[in-house]
Amino acid sequence: MTDTPDDPPQAETAMQRALRLKKASLAARPRAPGAGTPGPRQSSAQPSGASKPWMKK
Repeated sequence: MTDTPDDPPQAETAMQRALRLKKASLAARPRAPGAGTPGPRQSSAQPSGASKPWMKK
């Protein structure tokens, strides 16, 4: 029958169904090696807040 855990519940809304299908399609896509593990953040050339002069005191 259809008693698999992947079957959606009957009370699933259209938005929940769309999100479930989107996650399933993203999970099925082939990925590059190491694509799921983000590396350390790269420091920018500007110091923090340099682009917002009104934030300085």
